[in-house]
Amino acid sequence: MSKYWSSLVSELQPYVPGEQPKMANLVKLNTNENPFGPSPKVISAIKSELNDNLRLYPDPEGQALKEAIASYYTDFGIEENQVFVGNGSDEVLAHIFQGLLKQDKPILFPDITYSFYPVYCGLYKVESNIIPLTENFEINPDDYKRDNGGVIFPNPNAPTGRYMGLQHVEAILQANIDSVVVVDEAYIDFGGETAIRLVNQYPNLVVCQTLSKARSLAGLRVGFAVANAELIEALNRVKDSFNSYPLDRLALVGAVAAFEDRQWFEDSCNGVIREREKVTKGLEKLGFEVLPSKANFVFARHPDHKGADVAAELREQGIIVRHFNKPRISEFLRITIGTSDQNNALIKALDFL
Repeated sequence: MSKYWSSLVSELQPYVPGEQPKMANLVKLNTNENPFGPSPKVISAIKSELNDNLRLYPDPEGQALKEAIASYYTDFGIEENQVFVGNGSDEVLAHIFQGLLKQDKPILFPDITYSFYPVYCGLYKVESNIIPLTENFEINPDDYKRDNGGVIFPNPNAPTGRYMGLQHVEAILQANIDSVVVVDEAYIDFGGETAIRLVNQYPNLVVCQTLSKARSLAGLRVGFAVANAELIEALNRVKDSFNSYPLDRLALVGAVAAFEDRQWFEDSCNGVIREREKVTKGLEKLGFEVLPSKANFVFARHPDHKGADVAAELREQGIIVRHFNKPRISEFLRITIGTSDQNNALIKALDFL
């Protein structure tokens, strides 16, 4: 600890990202990256932007990307002024915490969830009440019918992968009409139904998504939120008090191209879903309990083997998965869905069980 640190820094418990090891012939199944690359149209758009214009600042509003997102969700009546874009969904969430969830009352989120939520609470001094998942690791909407300064949860949840239908999301919205409800949909495109269709029915709803997962652009760092224009204005005020140019020229044109190539996107999602079902069946045959998943990963445990031991043995064989040494889930492994060859290597490596 440095004597030059602020008191805030000394109190922080930072987020720990997934490991990015430098190992040869690695089967990397620990950070939920898409096994299928981005659309060729994305690559082409980025290459076309590699010119003298890089000396110029990008559009601070990201207008072309907002238009592409609004167009994609036009069937839900979404307009450009209902879209906010940022440097990955983590930055978008950070602005949401600071601009919408920093209230006089504690916010609510699950005990097993995206671990950036408590980090943001510490960074922005947001009080929180943690709501336990059920014994089956599900979110119970009735548990969120209590006084609060806001509600946030992933759907599908992370790291469990469990999905909650829109009727249950609506139950939470209807029980919290006086506070903001944030649905974090990083994995929604792998089998769920987006709550963006509810935005124009509920003025307190914010839906956050990322292009890192289903659109294979984790390396570009692009995220967005959809809500009513009043809430989006709050996020813009925070953004323009922090960084007016969150997305560079390459990220903007790449993201627009990703939304325009719908066929590539659908094929990629369907490929992950097929492989997820194959991995689930393979793990179950080996005796694993696998939670139902609508994400690009599965959450599994073996009744006869400790999660840390299984993760260590897989690493010895050049396969890395994510193990969380946390209450209630210490025996689980979060396993990213890889290519067919990677998934086959995983199942084969688990023959030692």
